[in-house]
Amino acid sequence: MRTPQEYIAFVFLFCLLAWGCGRGNSVSETGDSGICSSEIREAATPEADVTAEALAWADSLMSEMSLEQLAGQLIMPAVFSDAGKPAMRIVTEYAADMHVGGVVLLRGSVEAARAIGDTLRSMSPAPPFIAIDAEWGLAMRLKDTPRFPKNGRISQDAEETLLFDYGCEVARECRSVGINMVLGPVLDVVADNSEVTATTLSSGIGNRSFGSDPERVARLGVAYARGLESGGVMSVAKHFPGHGAADADSHHALPLVSKSLEKMRSSDLIPFSRYISGGLGGIMVGHLRIPALEDRDIPVSVSPAVLQSLLRDDMGFRGLVLTDAMNMAGAGGYSGADAIMAGADLVIAPGATQGEISAIVDAVREGSFSLPELRDRVRRVLFYKYLIAKDMPQSATFDPAEAERLHRELSK
Repeated sequence: MRTPQEYIAFVFLFCLLAWGCGRGNSVSETGDSGICSSEIREAATPEADVTAEALAWADSLMSEMSLEQLAGQLIMPAVFSDAGKPAMRIVTEYAADMHVGGVVLLRGSVEAARAIGDTLRSMSPAPPFIAIDAEWGLAMRLKDTPRFPKNGRISQDAEETLLFDYGCEVARECRSVGINMVLGPVLDVVADNSEVTATTLSSGIGNRSFGSDPERVARLGVAYARGLESGGVMSVAKHFPGHGAADADSHHALPLVSKSLEKMRSSDLIPFSRYISGGLGGIMVGHLRIPALEDRDIPVSVSPAVLQSLLRDDMGFRGLVLTDAMNMAGAGGYSGADAIMAGADLVIAPGATQGEISAIVDAVREGSFSLPELRDRVRRVLFYKYLIAKDMPQSATFDPAEAERLHRELSK
């Protein structure tokens, strides 16, 4: 039985082993993944044995999936945490008819969140991702859960050990509800006081960020993510490559980030680089227009130059790449299929779930997206589902005393 800490060490080892293997969505005619399973299997370590098990399980599961089921694994619709009959009917349709890879929980109750997770797990061929925006704890979305300060309100004296403990506590609370993925930490670096303007204040990030010092954002954000993953919950750092200097909120418009690549490397990209170096699990790409990275007038969330060339090839990320919610105005009318073909692995909160699945299927049938590339994405998703499910503590209870201690320490 592996401890959660051994699990983190394994994920980091896997990322290092996969680092020099196939690049991104480069696949052979036989459909071999960029994960390079044959190379990893040669490593004579227990972790490599688990990797072989995970890849074999993923390949076996994929062999039984239809094209529609493969495409469904890449989609995670958003659902309110509501256990009423109409809401649960929708959840059942997502699982039974659309074969989605998971869901993102919106506002509601703990009891409903548990019911949704239980329903999906009972009907899905692979363990579903049950995700939530818990940037400052479950209280951000679920009633009657422990409250913690927003990241921008955390004490300036807070250190990495405290943030690690905080992540562990949030993970325990998530597991008690059946949640296995947190869409956080926010690793965006906001403007410092000398740079604040009316436009930077409108970015939509504000107190969601750990601040304007990229080193502090990196230290605290990565420590929080390590705590989450040590507790058996996957972290998803956001909003790559950096939303802090945007001139608008991507919920309402496609924001512009006018920084040069050099300036982004010296600030916005530092926390993401540290997260990647730590072997952590997921990165969410924001809906942003960044001319320094993509010369076309499109969101970077559908840009191969950003998802593939920068994130995969240059920065060496081998975890899961998620979109921000595709139903946001910042997505600019682009589809989840566009993001998948550009290099994303999971589409979050599409405007029309069945339509997105059909778009991916149509792209494969029409030849604009190859079946080996689709299988590459699904293999990576299933690989991480296997890791999350294997030897992780499956149950937990809230610890009000520990939550109160952490709230007090974080707020000093």
